[in-house]
Amino acid sequence: MAGINITDLDKVYDSGTEKVVAVKDLSVDIDHGEFLVLVGPSGCGKSTTLRCLAGLEDVTEGSIAFGDQDVTDRRASERDVAMVFQNYALYPHMTVRSNIGFGLKLSTKLTGDEIEEKVEDVAEMLGISKLLNEKPKALSGGQQQRVALGRAIVREPSVFLMDEPLSNLDAKLRSDMRTELQELQADLDVTTVYVTHDQTEAMAMGDRIAVMDGGVLQQVGSPEEVYRSPVNQFVADFIGSPSINLLTADVDGDTLRGPGGFTYTLDDPAPVEGHDRVSVGIRPEDITIIDSGANVADVTVVEPMGNENFLYMEMGGHELTARVEPSIRPAEDTQVAFDFSEAAVYLFDVENGDALKTKTDTVDLSVVGTTES
Repeated sequence: MAGINITDLDKVYDSGTEKVVAVKDLSVDIDHGEFLVLVGPSGCGKSTTLRCLAGLEDVTEGSIAFGDQDVTDRRASERDVAMVFQNYALYPHMTVRSNIGFGLKLSTKLTGDEIEEKVEDVAEMLGISKLLNEKPKALSGGQQQRVALGRAIVREPSVFLMDEPLSNLDAKLRSDMRTELQELQADLDVTTVYVTHDQTEAMAMGDRIAVMDGGVLQQVGSPEEVYRSPVNQFVADFIGSPSINLLTADVDGDTLRGPGGFTYTLDDPAPVEGHDRVSVGIRPEDITIIDSGANVADVTVVEPMGNENFLYMEMGGHELTARVEPSIRPAEDTQVAFDFSEAAVYLFDVENGDALKTKTDTVDLSVVGTTES
């Protein structure tokens, strides 16, 4: 077993006429047994980073170490990693038994009986013992995913790499498999790097999450740290469902004035000193609907969720979302007043997006990557 140290990693694709920077100056340390999730929009560099860890892509600059072993220039077969792909990559002509055991036949000197024993142990762990003689076409998506996991687990690697392994499953099965994966990883105590574009999945699964954009690491931290104390507006906007509400406001002393008559007076204006304009962020769950107040929005849609309602509103051309109690259900096309506490306000620099104030009022710059791309 091993931790992972990624230092100053660059990956540049050079066609001869054009250079594309896929990953830039990425540094992150992953502890032994940690479950780290790489998350970001499509094209942010997360899958490229995973492929560099696996040895499927050459590193342009920088280094990768597993434990005390530098693996930067090692071939994939020499890295003791197991990778689970989005499309499962099962051999259609082989049975489940053969799919799981195939890697052991190629990479070990185990006897047939020893391989069979390992395959059966892993199949029992994953609840697919009765499927060992079936072929992939006879399996459901969830069953195929378990076979792909079994093929990785049976090798007992030092590192697991997972590239959006749940994206082809339906919502209910995806949620179930998410829990199973977490329990499995904790039981095996294997360092795991998991790639997803789904921030909800990232928040639910990761010991820490690393948010990327444009090939650059924006922030790495626990889900709560990244949610409550984002280092910039991109992280705040990307992490959270529904997304954070954002309004651009002029700074008038201790008062913020924005579109549609938005106004908010700060008890502590220190974060906005020296700024003429700022971006104001409020999480949907921090908005309170009140009988009357200075800030009024038009209700456009009410979305009942059972245990809560989502109110979609419009104020001065800006959309707002409130997450409220199920008893609060104003009629559509009516107006409501709303408020929020100063402790819940996020403030960002309108020029570079850097956080000026978060829920925790603390931004740890030691975990921030450069915002240049």
